Amino acid sequence: MKSATPKVLHELCGRSLVGHVLAAAGELQPEHLVVVVGHAREKVTAHLGDIAPEVRTAVQAEQNGTGHAVRMGLEELGGSVEGTVVVVCGDTPLLTGATLQALAATHSADGNAVTVLTAEVPDATGYGRIVRDEASGAVTAIVEHKDATDAQRSIREINSGVFAFDGQLLSDALKKVRTDNSQGEEYLTDVLGILREAGHRVGASVASDHREIAGINNRVQLSEARRILNDRLLTEAMLGGVTVIDPATTWVDVTVTFEQDAVVHPGTQLQGATHLAAGAEVGPNCRLTDTRVGAGARVDNTVAAGAEVGPDATVGPYAYLRPGTRLGAKGKIGTYVETKNASIGDGTKVPHLSYVGDATIGEQTNIGAASVFVNYDGQEKHHTTIGSHCRTGSDNMFVAPVTVGDGAYTAAGSVITKDVPPGSLAVARGQQRNIEGWVARKRPGSAAAKAAEAASRESAGEG
Repeated sequence: MKSATPKVLHELCGRSLVGHVLAAAGELQPEHLVVVVGHAREKVTAHLGDIAPEVRTAVQAEQNGTGHAVRMGLEELGGSVEGTVVVVCGDTPLLTGATLQALAATHSADGNAVTVLTAEVPDATGYGRIVRDEASGAVTAIVEHKDATDAQRSIREINSGVFAFDGQLLSDALKKVRTDNSQGEEYLTDVLGILREAGHRVGASVASDHREIAGINNRVQLSEARRILNDRLLTEAMLGGVTVIDPATTWVDVTVTFEQDAVVHPGTQLQGATHLAAGAEVGPNCRLTDTRVGAGARVDNTVAAGAEVGPDATVGPYAYLRPGTRLGAKGKIGTYVETKNASIGDGTKVPHLSYVGDATIGEQTNIGAASVFVNYDGQEKHHTTIGSHCRTGSDNMFVAPVTVGDGAYTAAGSVITKDVPPGSLAVARGQQRNIEGWVARKRPGSAAAKAAEAASRESAGEG
């Protein structure tokens, strides 16, 4: 990956590679779930503690092959387990729980000692081929590409590296795996030959989509997997009743949820625990993270994180909703408005060019254009409260902590530093003073002076 980040911690669609694999494995409801860690294990283990604290880890201090890794996993469980052991790779984020369930079901139904997850691919070059017994269909060998005959190279069924084993047989066979190969490693695939020579059946389960088994080894493959998974998520959403205008420019995380008749316009990214309720309309050009959009609400050209938009509310264009923003039903956060830790009541509007931070605003209030909630004194954040049915003027500064009571008005251009009683009008600005003739004296001969002189002559003529 050419990265300081361990490969399995790279993300796509809101989840790490190993996180996707754990989610798929978790659908089997396993009695034990063990992750074998080696390279950069401190980072990987810390990540696992964050996303899946119930998962156990086994340390492979030296990377001595896949068989050795599985042996380390079994040793974490006491060396041997009863029942079925499913082995998956930590870099296959497209693998689904349904495919693993089919693998486990085939393994049980066929009475296999080991069942290989395979796939038929358009081009098998470089992959290990699955060789089957023509009569029984049992797997007789996995032949690496470099060792395959011309006839074997024509086989399109390949090994995925994912297996289901009989736990007891696996433990015994791993003790017999040799390291007399070019890499000097314990190969898990050698277990198949050991079990077959002992008279046990080796079978296969074929994945319905060969792309599921794709491993990630570079950022090109990561990008390709992201597109595949994103398309899968959008297809699921659309089949569930969501309109996605342009799937090619719409990106969603696996944790995003929708209700029927939500609409997503082009250029939109939905991340984290974002939820779109029935009839909500988002985009174009939005990035919403951990944000809930209520039924019938409209969000346009907006960045939001940790925010909640109420039913039938409108946001944007060009709004920025920071964490803690709560907009009530039929409320409005308009053009070039930024909000943070602000509760904005039902029907209240903040239409344009304003900053609302650390504030509570009641219902049916209108905040004038170019208003700023001055909440920070350089050391502490302070709160502003504006009541219901208030009308605040344009270019107001609300210097927190300050309260404007229900039904109060504030005049345009005011700096509000004191509480305003309910039903009052607050005027906090200097008196206007006109100095006549100033332009003629200070800017003689200018275009402004000439225009003023012409206007004065015209006015005198009318008089």
